[in-house]
Amino acid sequence: MSVQLQYEQYFPQHFELETPRVILRLLKPEDFEAFLPLAAPKDTWTYFNKDLSDPEELRSWIYVALEERAAHKRMPFTVIDKDTYEICGSTSLGNISFYDSRIEIGWSWLGPDFRGTGVNRHAKFALLSYAFEVMKMERVEIKTDNTNERAKAALLKVGMIPEGVLRSHMQMHSNRRRDSIFYSMLKNEWNERKFSFFPDMY
Repeated sequence: MSVQLQYEQYFPQHFELETPRVILRLLKPEDFEAFLPLAAPKDTWTYFNKDLSDPEELRSWIYVALEERAAHKRMPFTVIDKDTYEICGSTSLGNISFYDSRIEIGWSWLGPDFRGTGVNRHAKFALLSYAFEVMKMERVEIKTDNTNERAKAALLKVGMIPEGVLRSHMQMHSNRRRDSIFYSMLKNEWNERKFSFFPDMY
């Protein structure tokens, strides 16, 4: 089966993921207006390679995300808080290799009011569940800035395994070169960990 057919099988046009707390639906160009106030605080982008507090950077970022979807490289989501049905940020499944049975969770950000509320944990649960249980991936990987202690702690908390640091890995908008640390989870590890992700759900 071609990459295009495999991609369209798993990510059709009206695809959504859902938990009791969040909905992840396809990113749309019109989400730009809802993203604008969420993206406005500059400190949101300290560890991101783009400064999306700049409206033109944000518009370009959405365009690139949808171009990568059209190329069957990435599935970009808008994250919706089911408690309020407010848009609260974005995340993606990307760097998809069907041959290698590998996928990356990334391009993730939330507006300040939604951090520490459980939204991120639910979004990660939805993405990991889909990658391992539906797509039958063998490996899910996540990378982050090696100086981002909050993100690193959160990844450990959900059971991701640190693998190593790629030095001077990415150019940042602030003229800094970022060292990226990679984390992963394997299919057999998910089978062990998913039951402790949200103990009350099982």
